[in-house]
Amino acid sequence: MGKRSDFKRRPMDFYATPEEAVLPLLPWLPANVRYCEPCAGEGDLTQHLDKHGHQCVAAFDLNPGSPYPEKDALQMTKEDAAGAAYIITNPPWSRHILHPMIMAFKDIAPTWLLFDADWMYTKQSIPYMDYCQMIVAVGRVKWIEGSKNTGKDNCAWYNFSHPKHLYPEVSKTAFIGRR
Repeated sequence: MGKRSDFKRRPMDFYATPEEAVLPLLPWLPANVRYCEPCAGEGDLTQHLDKHGHQCVAAFDLNPGSPYPEKDALQMTKEDAAGAAYIITNPPWSRHILHPMIMAFKDIAPTWLLFDADWMYTKQSIPYMDYCQMIVAVGRVKWIEGSKNTGKDNCAWYNFSHPKHLYPEVSKTAFIGRR
């Protein structure tokens, strides 16, 4: 997984979200947040968030092998989000999927996406940065359970919403370093 790796990618970019990747996000979520997880996979992210007092009100995945209802996240509507205050997910990192997700999700609810930190430094990020309110550094993540190695890319949580919707006091994207 990543640009400096010769490992074969998993189908549909399925990499379970370890709890260590979720911990940096927790201080930036209101208490007991109700959220939607549109790329739920096997439910690792929802388990970690729910363990910390949050509530998943809607979850689905494109993979018919997932324990969640089958739905294409790019077809998600506000009704599908079931009144969630946020969308929180570890989406596929493939840009032809990720970029449309950013644009679709931000119109449904403020969105937290976990993906590679280098993205923010690329030209391809320019059209999306007006919607990026905050970036929370995660660092390298061990995506393969039982592996002795972490991934080769640093990761971050990105918060997307309508410009300055959540954090009007921030005139630019806020970057939160590792703690």
